[in-house]
Amino acid sequence: MPVFRYGEEETAYLAARDPRMAEVIAAVGHIEREVHPDLFAALVNSIVGQQISTKAQETVWNRMLDAFGTVSPEGIASCSEDELQSVGITYRKAGYIKGAAERVLAGEIDLEELHGLSDDEVCRRLSKLPGIGVWTAEMLMLFSLQRPDIMSYGDLAIQRGLRMVHHHRRITPQLFAKYRRRYSPYGSVASLYLWAVAGGAVPGLRDWAPKEKKG
Repeated sequence: MPVFRYGEEETAYLAARDPRMAEVIAAVGHIEREVHPDLFAALVNSIVGQQISTKAQETVWNRMLDAFGTVSPEGIASCSEDELQSVGITYRKAGYIKGAAERVLAGEIDLEELHGLSDDEVCRRLSKLPGIGVWTAEMLMLFSLQRPDIMSYGDLAIQRGLRMVHHHRRITPQLFAKYRRRYSPYGSVASLYLWAVAGGAVPGLRDWAPKEKKG
């Protein structure tokens, strides 16, 4: 499986812009995160994974591959919603997946064309598809299109990583925008390291968010 491509240029830039990020990069080392270059298959996989665990997502996805082979707009459009549900997908998700396939086949969205468009325009077009919100569109831009400057305010783990690295109690939209500008044009690589921090990759860093009071 291919991984997100980055190297010394990106990490050196981030380290120069942010001493605390430099410490994180040194502590974590190079990160290998899988990417899914087939945008339609990645889109379907993202819908499958909504509101279920990663393990459950993998199980359902593998069932889809076993049942239908390659996940393509043509293949999905030829399946009934009952057939999609038979692999463990909810009725609503089956409708989203069928709807996305039909829009692609009807030419309402050209997935190949997206490669040449700006991040904002790609996000706008993807989030018009059934079942795809802004956060999902941003994750598709990072992990399928491999856009270099994706950093999602809607991602709670990225907010947690920022709190841990920079000792903030909360991340406001304005504060997030400051870090996004700081890490641009390599926000995607910064995101990889913030996710790693949020997952506990750097011992000693803690989340500075206020503790909820127990009633």
